Amino acid sequence: MSAVTHFIPIRTGYQLADNLTATSEQVFLTGIQTLIRLLLMQRQLDAAHGWNTAGFVSGYRGSPLGAFDQQLWKAKRHLDAHHIEFMPAINEDLAAAACVGTQQIEKDPKRTVDGVHALWYGKGPGLDRAGDAIKHGNASGSSPRGGVLVVVGDDHGCVSSSMPY
Repeated sequence: MSAVTHFIPIRTGYQLADNLTATSEQVFLTGIQTLIRLLLMQRQLDAAHGWNTAGFVSGYRGSPLGAFDQQLWKAKRHLDAHHIEFMPAINEDLAAAACVGTQQIEKDPKRTVDGVHALWYGKGPGLDRAGDAIKHGNASGSSPRGGVLVVVGDDHGCVSSSMPY
């Protein structure tokens, strides 16, 4: 049995900052950077289909994904260039309600985009808190050219949560 070695070329002059901008070849990402790149790539895929979409991100800053906020602010110029709005919320419930609202875009005769892809983030107890908004959003569905990705961070040690999750 022989081992198969795969070589993926890395661009000459690669920099870690290329993680959000590279369009080919290998990049190195943390999990949080992957979420940001996913938002950017969704907008690029939509544009390739001829759709004029926007993005929206909201969640609770006390989430175990708290560093996500910092990385979103750091990537602001990239988010702006891809029409992605980041609006942190006071709690997970308000963030979820805002994300659900983005899926009503086709009801607005003055809309300027074809759809909005949204990302909601929070921690376990916040998921419970946001359950009503998420349940109603699920029942009403997403925009045909939108959708909402829900991301929940674990806090097994109760570092920032009232209970393990």
